[in-house]
Amino acid sequence: MSARCARRQDEDRRGHSGQALYEFAMLVPVFLLIVLAMLEFGFMFLHHLTLEYATREGARAGAALANGSQSDQACVSGGGSVGAGSVDKLIVAAVQRVVESPGSQIDLGQISEIRIYKADANGDQIGSYANVWGPYSSGAGPSLPCVASAPNLDFLAPASAPYGAASRLNGAAPDSIGVAITYTYQFRTPLGGILRFLGGSGWSSITMTDRTVMALEPTT
Repeated sequence: MSARCARRQDEDRRGHSGQALYEFAMLVPVFLLIVLAMLEFGFMFLHHLTLEYATREGARAGAALANGSQSDQACVSGGGSVGAGSVDKLIVAAVQRVVESPGSQIDLGQISEIRIYKADANGDQIGSYANVWGPYSSGAGPSLPCVASAPNLDFLAPASAPYGAASRLNGAAPDSIGVAITYTYQFRTPLGGILRFLGGSGWSSITMTDRTVMALEPTT
């Protein structure tokens, strides 16, 4: 083999190596973005699942307690009624148990409100019939009824309650009650910063809202 041919082969090898390194350098950032996006989506999905469970538990409590005249063995020893003034407290307590449970990744300080409202057939709020609790404040809320040793709720009671429990109808055509949570999810990975560095919007948080609507249990 001539010296010229050997030199040409060495140049070709160096050229291929340089091209492979260039392609690798181009693909690594794209691959990292995909991995970070998958991780971020997984975190967001877990947070949203917890919010879904929390609103479902709150709506279930609201549907069962209705206007406060329903019997509630979990609260009142030996039966009896809860009372209209205690219904929303027990709804919020049901939500709180989920978002504060072991394993929950919810950042409680990012919950801006818990909304208890009268819902129409589409699950939307009817007029101004809503009681808005929040934001999160450890132990600053009202005390729970029927449980003298329990700590105060961690969400603040509304100054006014346009959707009073006493007005909730649970007869032959029962009302529907909705429970919604508004939560600000903060990114867990550097994805937002990387997007901002690349010229994107650089999101660092997303507002999540989840709601569950259930019909009040009819009076038997």
